[in-house]
Amino acid sequence: MHPQEKSMAGFEGVVVSDPWLQNQFTQVELRSLKSQFLANGGGRGSLTLRDLSATMSRLKIAGDCLTEDERAAFLTESYPDLDHHVDFELFLRVYLKLQGRVGAKNSSSAFLKAATTTLLHTISESEKASYVSHINNYLGEDPFLKKYLPIDPMTDDLFEIAKDGVLLCKLINLAVPGTIDERVINTKRVLNLWEKNENLMLFLNSAKAIGCTVVNIGTQDLAEGRPHLVLGLISQIIKIQLLADVNLKNTPQLVELVDDSKDVEELMSLPPEKILLRWMNFQLKKGGFRRLITNFSSDVKDGEAYACLLNVLAPEHTRKPYPSTVKDLLERAKLVLEHADRIGCKRYLTPKDIVEGSPNLNLAFVAHIFQKRNGLSSQMKRVTFLEANSDDPQVSREEKAFRLWINSLGISNINNVFEDLKNGWLLLEVLDKVSPGIVCWKSANKPPIKMPFKKVENCNQVVKIGKQLKFSLVNIAGHDIVQGNKKLILAFLWQLMRYNILQLLKNLRFHSHEKEIKDIDILNWANNKVKDSGRYSRLDSFKDRSLSSGIFFLDLLSSVEHRAVNWNLVTKGQSDEEKKMNASYIISVARKLGCSVFLLPEDILEVNQKMMLTLTASIMSWYLKRPTTQDGSVSSDGENGSSSESNSISTTSDDSGSESSSD
Repeated sequence: MHPQEKSMAGFEGVVVSDPWLQNQFTQVELRSLKSQFLANGGGRGSLTLRDLSATMSRLKIAGDCLTEDERAAFLTESYPDLDHHVDFELFLRVYLKLQGRVGAKNSSSAFLKAATTTLLHTISESEKASYVSHINNYLGEDPFLKKYLPIDPMTDDLFEIAKDGVLLCKLINLAVPGTIDERVINTKRVLNLWEKNENLMLFLNSAKAIGCTVVNIGTQDLAEGRPHLVLGLISQIIKIQLLADVNLKNTPQLVELVDDSKDVEELMSLPPEKILLRWMNFQLKKGGFRRLITNFSSDVKDGEAYACLLNVLAPEHTRKPYPSTVKDLLERAKLVLEHADRIGCKRYLTPKDIVEGSPNLNLAFVAHIFQKRNGLSSQMKRVTFLEANSDDPQVSREEKAFRLWINSLGISNINNVFEDLKNGWLLLEVLDKVSPGIVCWKSANKPPIKMPFKKVENCNQVVKIGKQLKFSLVNIAGHDIVQGNKKLILAFLWQLMRYNILQLLKNLRFHSHEKEIKDIDILNWANNKVKDSGRYSRLDSFKDRSLSSGIFFLDLLSSVEHRAVNWNLVTKGQSDEEKKMNASYIISVARKLGCSVFLLPEDILEVNQKMMLTLTASIMSWYLKRPTTQDGSVSSDGENGSSSESNSISTTSDDSGSESSSD
């Protein structure tokens, strides 16, 4: 047996004796909690129930919005003997109970936040059927998948088919074409465990690169086909696909929704689902609809808004009886869907889903109506404003890279760094994540913040901490962030991300904690790895124009994992087309190894110095963290191989190596 396959076959992760308890957590979560448990005396038998309140409060690992007194009172109510010694399973049960207590205290959830982990672990059969139909419609003719499709929505075949990662990778490219270089996906008729794991690693890192939330999900969780995790990720990907055109860049006619330049700027900063709501209300107003729709759940249950919307957009397809005249809600919903069918909308939901207010399916339904017929004027107004405010392509790419890096930290999902960071709070959270304890939270102002000076106070602390971390912040003040100064915000975020990279490398094994890592150390490491592998390419600096061919990065990837690159797929990198093929391949290869990178092929073609550094550093970080087998080959069963959070360093890359592994 191949050594990598052998190590994968023997991987069990953290195991607890109670199967129900085991299934409440992903392997990533179990490893993290086990580490915290052992670090606080759990392994020595010195941890008691009495200690748990302070321990969990200090570590912020459960019930973070409960006070320490509330935790202590809860433990006293639940467990009479507080001197009882805590084993790992009891530790997990207390954790679950505290999380449940928080859920009862804070029942509200973020607008349309697609949950990928939940303590209840239930799935919606309606959502599963809808997503299966979507997959059958869009991927039915795929050369590799057509032998598995159509999937029967009445079975759990979806979760079985998803286990090898191929379907999930194809869904990524359906949502954001070109994200994954499909030459890199392992598509042999029979894949071994190692090859499946590579596909799943490629999928998870690519999902992060298009904006999915994958915190605490690892390849092992997907290989087990956990329904709530798989369905949660598929839901996010389909949502990204359906909302791809709900923005001013792809649908500039949306400018019709606003009256002046200030409103346009606000519209550009909104997440797509909020823009979709605004568009829906704009069309409903044309039809004389009096209510304001604020969500895709309770506000659309009665079907009245849908009936009005479709009548405005497609009056020629209206039939009697009119939905508004029908009192039975299910019958009304049925007429609405029949009207939608006549304009070619795919059915993402049933009449029952409308009446029950299924938020994800109603969102999908409205997004598809928008795709088919948005009812906006083809005569553009205020085009000059949009052109004047369109970002430089490099600024747009850097904003995206920094945004995805921040989102990958698991703090909060942001839609636009220039708008979402203005109040300073999220920047303080990122700083605290990168350098724990550095923020003075007593002096911070928590959102919502109405008074402008309180936003400036937060941003002043951000700048102060930046100077503490020795960032170059000449002529940058808190009010520059509040005012959304793009150049200065990008400069600050780059230094913050770079600091995070260097700290991660400093703390990895083989490096002294006293020694600071510098850019030159990363450059020298990369050159030495390539030289030691017997190849001849060399990197003079991260501005080296020869990097545009991609050959150096391919040599580097091959030197850290000899199976990674299939040289039959590599071009000479001389023409622009050859360079682009290599760049796309490099990014997918890196992601397939386990590098979490957020750059684009254009960054390699143009030799974006910042992204060249982060790509190289991400490969270095993966190499230093990788678990190895006794023969020195890379194993996929360690923390780096199974966690979706492996090396969350901002860069964009694709994974390759699937073909080489097949060879």
